[in-house]
Amino acid sequence: MPINVHVLPAGPLQTNAYLLTAPVLGEAVLIDAPGDVWWDVEAVLRREKCKLTELWLTHGHWDHTQGAADVVRRTGAKVRAHRDDQLLLEKPELMNGYMIPDIEMEPVHADLWVGQGDTFSALGEEVEVRHVPGHCPGNVLFWFAGEKKAFGGDSLFAESIGRPDLPGGNMQQLDRSIRSQIYTLPDETVVFPGHGPATTVGHEKHHNPYVRVRE
Repeated sequence: MPINVHVLPAGPLQTNAYLLTAPVLGEAVLIDAPGDVWWDVEAVLRREKCKLTELWLTHGHWDHTQGAADVVRRTGAKVRAHRDDQLLLEKPELMNGYMIPDIEMEPVHADLWVGQGDTFSALGEEVEVRHVPGHCPGNVLFWFAGEKKAFGGDSLFAESIGRPDLPGGNMQQLDRSIRSQIYTLPDETVVFPGHGPATTVGHEKHHNPYVRVRE
């Protein structure tokens, strides 16, 4: 089943949201919801005649969830997230110390908790969940093996990594997560990060200066 990937950077930090659409099915899934992303999402849904059925949150940090409540209110989409970030989702004021001042946040409630090794069907494809903490306790990666695509939030960037110095972060844990949960994916897997351009597992294994495979 062909899936279209729409990259929709939004919010104060230009956080990547990914709208995955399957026009043949008339369905769509949104991965992460930065502030004001809804207007870009709505335009694509209308153009491709798709209904948004689910919102998947890679982790609970404010720049990935600022627009989540609005998206859910407008669409009724079911929310998937990892329980380790439940407090950040339901009590976003906990992030006041490291949010941009005067950011308006609404609580988000997950309908479905996901964890390491979970699999489920979406848009006609099988999806596997991999838990990749280190930047944020509940950071997860959604892997479409058939599509050779992975959406990992702020765990791994193109030749960079997510910050491990925020509350709940840990560099050693992030290193383990990347090596055990991302670098074990096929080299040709395209990794779509929470910020910046896409990359591949193979490229990062040999060129990422923070977590490089030892020759």
